[in-house]
Amino acid sequence: MLLTIVSEDEASQEVPPMTETQNVAQAVQDQVLDGVRKSQQAIVEAVQAWADTVKRLTPEVPSAAKVTEQMPEPAELIDNAFDFASQLLAAQRQFAHDVLAAATPAPEPAKRSTAK
Repeated sequence: MLLTIVSEDEASQEVPPMTETQNVAQAVQDQVLDGVRKSQQAIVEAVQAWADTVKRLTPEVPSAAKVTEQMPEPAELIDNAFDFASQLLAAQRQFAHDVLAAATPAPEPAKRSTAK
């Protein structure tokens, strides 16, 4: 039998593979989210510039005000869409947990001793 002696310094420097994997995954997620945020900001700025240009180039139409009064507020539409998406995501999460639970084998029952 071959024994290896490891000093405390060497042992404390080792990173468990799962922790390292989690750190890499977190770094990737952070980069993706940063990219998404920057892309979203660029789109918001482009839409704002477009809306400002359209507003300057088009005359006000009084009849349009009557139509827009009957429509829901844009913020309300956004909130409704995201509320629905949140509910859908929660249902998908529960479904994934249910599938996992169904696929996980049940523990075998303890065998009873038949010795008399």
